[in-house]
Amino acid sequence: MSGYEYLFKYIIIGDTGVGKSCLLLQFTDSRFQPIHDLTIGVEFGAKMITVDKRQVKLQIWDTAGQEAFRSITRAYYRGAAGALLVYDITRRETFEHLAAWLTDARQHSSTNMTIMLIGNKSDLKHRRAVSTEEGQKFADDHGLEFMETSSKTAENVREAFEKSAESIYKKIQDGKLDLNSESSGIKLGSAPQVAPPEEGGCGC
Repeated sequence: MSGYEYLFKYIIIGDTGVGKSCLLLQFTDSRFQPIHDLTIGVEFGAKMITVDKRQVKLQIWDTAGQEAFRSITRAYYRGAAGALLVYDITRRETFEHLAAWLTDARQHSSTNMTIMLIGNKSDLKHRRAVSTEEGQKFADDHGLEFMETSSKTAENVREAFEKSAESIYKKIQDGKLDLNSESSGIKLGSAPQVAPPEEGGCGC
């Protein structure tokens, strides 16, 4: 189905090298690219998912982690319905920088933006520098959802986007988001109100 009922804008943030671009590529194209050029400014991807039998298009902006591009990144916070805040479980400094990223995100975004904390590179458990419990505690302390993912094996990648999209959808149902406001990061599409039931297929 080409139409969609809702469009959710997302932003992926975090330090350089935590795997933001690889997460996006794994989600949109189901592939892993081990050698990836540093993102300059922002990159873009999109994918359709189903939330509560409704077609939802995710429009995802992958941002550069370098300080030099921080002002560009800030411009994309405005008008984002969801954010993935990513750190690398094998590099403790990327975890220690989360508070600064979170402060930046909350200063420049809508108060109702859904933020999910992502501990990426879970396939490298033998090199782990940040425990799952530490990630969960940071998420709990700051009111975030949390998941560990692997861009390489695709573990929890789709689930991270789907779970956060479900949270955004619930906020719509609860009347917490003003869909007429540009800052909500949500646009109404032209698809039927309810997508037909899925029967088999690839589930993409």
